[in-house]
Amino acid sequence: MQFLIADTFTASLARLTRDEQKAVKTAAFDFQLNPASSGMQFHKLEKSKDKNFWSVRVGSDIRLIVHKTQSSLLLCYVDHHDKAYAWAERRKLETHPKTGAAQLVEIRETVKEIAIPVFGLGTISSPPTQFVEERALFCDVSDDDLLICGVPTDWLDEVRRVTTEDKLLGLVEHLPAEASESLLELATGGMPSALIEMEEYKHRAVEARRVSYSSAQSDREDRTAWMQLDSIHAEYAARNVIDRTIPESTNPLSHPDAKRRFRVITSVEELERALEFPWDKWTVFLHPEQKKLVEREYSGPARVSGSAGTGKTIVALHRAVFLTHKYPDTRVLLATFSETLSNALHDRMRRLIGNEPRLAERLEVSSLTTLGIRLYTQQFGVPKLLAREQLAALISDILGSAPPTKFSVSFLADEWWQVVDAWQISTWEAYRDFRRLGRKTRLSEKVRQSIWSIFEQANKRVAAGDLVTNAAIFHRLAGKFDGSIRSPFEHIVVDESQDITAAQLQFLAALGSGKPEGLFFAGDLGQRIFQTPFSWKSVGVDIRGRSRTLTVNYRTSHQIRQHADHLLGPEVSDVDGLTEVRKGTISVFNGPTPEIESFSDHGAETSAVSTWIKTRITGGVAIHEVGVIVRSEAELPRAKAAVEAAGYPYCVLDDHMRIATGRICICTMHLAKGLEFRSVVVMACDDEIVPSQPRIEAVTDEADLEEVYATERHLLYVAVTRARDHLLVTSGGSPSEFLDDLRSC
Repeated sequence: MQFLIADTFTASLARLTRDEQKAVKTAAFDFQLNPASSGMQFHKLEKSKDKNFWSVRVGSDIRLIVHKTQSSLLLCYVDHHDKAYAWAERRKLETHPKTGAAQLVEIRETVKEIAIPVFGLGTISSPPTQFVEERALFCDVSDDDLLICGVPTDWLDEVRRVTTEDKLLGLVEHLPAEASESLLELATGGMPSALIEMEEYKHRAVEARRVSYSSAQSDREDRTAWMQLDSIHAEYAARNVIDRTIPESTNPLSHPDAKRRFRVITSVEELERALEFPWDKWTVFLHPEQKKLVEREYSGPARVSGSAGTGKTIVALHRAVFLTHKYPDTRVLLATFSETLSNALHDRMRRLIGNEPRLAERLEVSSLTTLGIRLYTQQFGVPKLLAREQLAALISDILGSAPPTKFSVSFLADEWWQVVDAWQISTWEAYRDFRRLGRKTRLSEKVRQSIWSIFEQANKRVAAGDLVTNAAIFHRLAGKFDGSIRSPFEHIVVDESQDITAAQLQFLAALGSGKPEGLFFAGDLGQRIFQTPFSWKSVGVDIRGRSRTLTVNYRTSHQIRQHADHLLGPEVSDVDGLTEVRKGTISVFNGPTPEIESFSDHGAETSAVSTWIKTRITGGVAIHEVGVIVRSEAELPRAKAAVEAAGYPYCVLDDHMRIATGRICICTMHLAKGLEFRSVVVMACDDEIVPSQPRIEAVTDEADLEEVYATERHLLYVAVTRARDHLLVTSGGSPSEFLDDLRSC
């Protein structure tokens, strides 16, 4: 008997208490070992329209809802007795007549009216107004196309009555995921992939028929043309684009759309992994579009992009595991730019391959900095790293005996780090001709020559002290491994690639370029907060034609995403001209409207934040699922005061610490990169803090202000998009100008 779990089961499991979850997991393991055990107390649900629904007693009040046939047992849902029964009475498992995918469909007649939820206020009933006929959103879409998108037959009329985006958001919560995503994409002007594939099929089929009529000179040629048409038909039928040739023997649970919600469990270890972290559905259920990117064969370096919450990190994790399986005699690296993110990736990878521990022998997860120092030590000895304070003191000393200059020590140090050191420039000619991308202050050749004498002396003093920088480490490693047949890794996957440095990318290119599926990147230009932009092509990494954008956001609610998007433009371009369009992104679930609050002083802000945190936790959010984020370390005391007032334990995240269970996480916006929480407070968004006044004051040329403001917006965008369900953004004084953008929805 086939044993499966549904995503509705893992989601409902996460809402139970710890003790209740423990009892349910024990019952699930018993099912896995012996689905037909006589010890299971099955009770047939007579009121359910689906006669294959049964309940199983777990303790005194908890009931497991299962769908049981002769060939399969599916864990569907778990809750307290009455709620579990009510859920089952409103559902049926059926095969979609058009797509062939298995769907858990909510029975239409049980939904009296689709109410639009207004969180915190209850359901609002609109007062009587003068009748104005509204245009239906999908009036130009045929029933056939709606069915191709996965809309259940019983819900076609309801979909046709939708006239506003708010009504659509209320409706899609009742529909299967593929239908929800397709309708949201249609409503926002996009074209769902299911319809694109169908149009492609129709075009090719029509063309094949045209050829058969126009060029057939004999019965033999005519038969050849029709054989071509049959071949096209069979190809698209195999991909479930068309339904009329799907064999009756095809398992509806094997359809790509079904696999995203139903997972066949083949071992106790696999079940344990699925139930250990019920919120992390990605460990079990992968979106079909993500799966395509994970398993695609690329002819060169490739990149997947997308706004926050679209699953880029998930694709990177699964891609690394996929490559480890596909090439069993090679080593795979999953890397990112910071130690904090590396720790988070390592924890997620442990969950993903928990039942295949031997994969970890060939799959390394590391920050690039840690990896670089380790390899450098192996090849050249322990490096003596140059600190920023050392360089500033060194430049200040050089200026003491140099001709007067209008440039400050701060500007010269930044120029050295971001241009001279980042690109390992060692000659006047190289500095004179270098395109200073990301450095907006214009420098004439004469001015460059005057400050090069300072940089030349700085380079000599750094070399004399046997000091190295991170850029120098990666530059030297790139030279060591470029063209080498003894590379430490054959396949490299990089997460948060928008923040890697030019030297790091040069090193990665030396390791992976020219190898089959050697380089794969995941990142979002809109979340670039550490590095100035530079040309990837200039260091030998060309991703043109192999760059894809994810558009389905399944981590962040529609309301949070909608507000956050106002911080950025509709599209972001890199130096090489590749553009990421952001306006087509859709979120597939609803949530409360973000709260953007300004208070008169720090005390009022502290009191409000502590109350908000207590409300979230008493409402069912786990303590470790709450994050409090501030702009910099200077604002950490304000975050600590708010959490202490709420009375909960907390940890302050640093470069090496992992998020601790049972503690609220407090961190800066930079360290929040790559993390996620169910509930987030972004505190201290005061004027002169966001954007950072010290950064603004350090600008010596107005042209640099554009880059400062852009990265400050990116920082706030990163912070607010760490939230899944609940978001509070506060200021304790004069509010940041960016808060007006967040409120503009």
